[in-house]
Amino acid sequence: MNTELLSGTVDSELPVRLDVYIAETLKLLSRSQLKSRCMTAAVNGRSVKLSRIIQSGDQYRIELMALAETSLVAEQLPLDIIYEDSAVIVVNKAQGMVTHPAHGNWRGTLANALLGRQSQGDQANAPQRAGIVHRLDKDTSGVIIAARNAPAQDFLAAQFRDRSTVKYYLAIVSGQAPAVQGRVDDWLARDPRERKRFAPAAEGSGKRAVSDYQVLASAAGCSLLLLRPRTGRTHQLRVHCLKLGCPILGDPIYGRPGRLLPGASLMLHAAQLSIRLPAEELLRRFEAPLPEHFLRALARLKLPVPEFPLGMLGQ
Repeated sequence: MNTELLSGTVDSELPVRLDVYIAETLKLLSRSQLKSRCMTAAVNGRSVKLSRIIQSGDQYRIELMALAETSLVAEQLPLDIIYEDSAVIVVNKAQGMVTHPAHGNWRGTLANALLGRQSQGDQANAPQRAGIVHRLDKDTSGVIIAARNAPAQDFLAAQFRDRSTVKYYLAIVSGQAPAVQGRVDDWLARDPRERKRFAPAAEGSGKRAVSDYQVLASAAGCSLLLLRPRTGRTHQLRVHCLKLGCPILGDPIYGRPGRLLPGASLMLHAAQLSIRLPAEELLRRFEAPLPEHFLRALARLKLPVPEFPLGMLGQ
């Protein structure tokens, strides 16, 4: 029987169930998928159930049944390549492209496209999940990095776990933030009334989320924000902008229609990523130019086009 292996070191601020950590923190599989496919699970070398409570530093290993019908399929899809070498590839992901296959989106994803760029002989040895070590929401455009081999994947993933990467996003929001510059530091959890949403939670009951922001310009009842996430929670920037009273323009979950751009799509762009590459000591900075829909929105609202490289927010 073909199998797949999930393994690594736990990085969690609070004790959490093993299946919850895999599903909600790492977002590798849903809990139901884990339950149906898990053959063996171990923590620190000892056999456990998926309900086992784990904590930061624990070593986990889960053996899964490989499912042919949901296997990653290589596809020849157009990609906007920012940089690539034998170890990594950096892409300016288009708005509307799903990062990794999931229910309802088994084809046409970034992962399918990345596997399609591997040579035919290398596809069998491609790293897990096509080397993707972080994610962008479907409607968020911009910089995303992936590994081309297992050692590079471990090297990149470690930097996202220890938060040594530097990420900057640009967002057009409806309304104005309460200050020119500031920080949102709270806890987020799934909204119990609507599972697709996340919402601020009581301290200790969700996951801590920290974002820095700076208002770059305001006009026509909208603002251009520079955002620096210090943590990487699902929908973090979208929820934090809502909490500031200025939801991201075009956000179908947390936003509201803009008066001047009522049909706008999500105006959130991952503009800049600084990260160490394998065998390099210093951070390498990668930038993704603003997409056309973002530039058109700036022009319509009479907001300036920001200059790259972006600032040192929150240093």
